[in-house]
Amino acid sequence: MFLSEAGARPRAGEASPSDRRKWVEVFKACDEDNKGYLSREDFKVAIVMLFGYKPSKIEADAVMSSVNPNTSGVSLEGFLNVVKRKKEAQLYRNEIRHIFTAFDVHYRGFLTLEDFKRAFSQVAPKLPARTVLEVFREFSSAAQIVLSHAM
Repeated sequence: MFLSEAGARPRAGEASPSDRRKWVEVFKACDEDNKGYLSREDFKVAIVMLFGYKPSKIEADAVMSSVNPNTSGVSLEGFLNVVKRKKEAQLYRNEIRHIFTAFDVHYRGFLTLEDFKRAFSQVAPKLPARTVLEVFREFSSAAQIVLSHAM
């Protein structure tokens, strides 16, 4: 309810031209022998270059299983789609982290319902208590999901 209404979820759309150029450059740099696709190992190197981490076997398997059977790897378009989704997820996690930090006024590393009530009383004093409770529940669930993926 809250995150989608507040616009915190990433919006589907085109990547910026500079992002797209960077992604294409990384694809070309990792496409050894100019095959026109990235092998599993090429893909892993490209993700390290763009996101700073080596993708897990499960992540690499998921991407490679979506590959056209007539090729031996991820095409440029497929790669751009994967990277775009990863970038959107990264922005979403960053937005949740930003909201969390704004609410964590005591720097405890966690939020209580009282923290939420205090914040909402300042920014939306007429908001019903029930809505604040719903927001707290949804935010808590989203934050737990983000934290579990970060580990």
